[in-house]
Amino acid sequence: MTAAPPATVPLPPATGAWQEGDPPGRRQWHVREQALPLEAGGELPGARLAYETWGRLAPDASNAVLVLHALTGDSHVVGPNGPGHPTPGWWDGLIGPGRALDTDRWFVVAPNVLGGCQGSTGPSSRRPDGRRWGGSFPFLTQRDQVRLEAGLADELGIGHWALVIGGSMGGMRALEWAVSRPDRTRALLLLACPAAASAEQIAWAGIQLRAVRSDPHWTGGDYHDRGPGRGPHAGLGLARRLAQVTYRAEPELRSRFGRTAQGDEDPWRGGRYQVESYLDHHAAKLARRFDAASYVVLTEAMNSHDIGRGRGGTRAALRRATARTLVAGVDSDRLYPLDQQRELAAGLPGADTTRVIESPYGHDGFLIETEQVAALIGELTS
Repeated sequence: MTAAPPATVPLPPATGAWQEGDPPGRRQWHVREQALPLEAGGELPGARLAYETWGRLAPDASNAVLVLHALTGDSHVVGPNGPGHPTPGWWDGLIGPGRALDTDRWFVVAPNVLGGCQGSTGPSSRRPDGRRWGGSFPFLTQRDQVRLEAGLADELGIGHWALVIGGSMGGMRALEWAVSRPDRTRALLLLACPAAASAEQIAWAGIQLRAVRSDPHWTGGDYHDRGPGRGPHAGLGLARRLAQVTYRAEPELRSRFGRTAQGDEDPWRGGRYQVESYLDHHAAKLARRFDAASYVVLTEAMNSHDIGRGRGGTRAALRRATARTLVAGVDSDRLYPLDQQRELAAGLPGADTTRVIESPYGHDGFLIETEQVAALIGELTS
């Protein structure tokens, strides 16, 4: 009997962005018709913000919780994958009846960040004239992103958030909420994030940006309407591989993979080690669910993060916050190390000592150690 030929894997689309006409899934949209002024200059001629909600808003709107995602996250915090949602919820286990964010008590809102690619306005979106933004999408900062999120809160009738939660890039926006809108932020949970991006963090991110822009399919960011396999997947994959190493911890990689070869591949003859296969998997997965130009826009926004810019420095800016605050870091995080969370806790009037999430998983520990995160949420909501 002749063996069946191996199954071929379909090429990824030019962009993994959610597109008009795709199933909406659980998404809703906030639409800003008027121009959105941008911190770096210029404006967006209107914008949309995709978001999801769980629970019911109280008559006095006092039970609203804002959850802000990290770099390649989106509004789908919990729930299965399915039409409109290529992956299951990235923080499953935290939202729902009887969970840390009990939806019998709390109304939880999670937007997809401005500049993202899962329903919110970003490089893969179309301008008013119908053309894609592509590489001409403007430079964004956290202040621009929070301005649009504040419009969402206004539309929902939420005058203040009972709690704002964010980790990594989401923590940057959560901190911006507390500093720029202290009257609208009652409690704050900051996870694995800094007051400002450090030189080392900018360096790691800069290499990733160079990888994406060096891909021959990048062509200045204008690739979105090409056929499958014709997006800058190689560059995005290199960026993701590098990022994934910074997201995890060396002891975990050592114990999990060691020097073991992948299957029957021989690294001495062009084969891979298991850890290389692991990185290849994450690179391929991201190409199918994310947009390379959004990766660039959001990474540049993270590099711009400096809560003290134009506010008299970090200490002066942090003193503006009035929220009851918990700041937590991951003990094995080498990307956003604990010293940065200690600086935040020392400068925020509503914070005490830094809480430590114990985890072997590095920066990703804030996403993985849901029981420890749930305990922190419980401290702020009890």
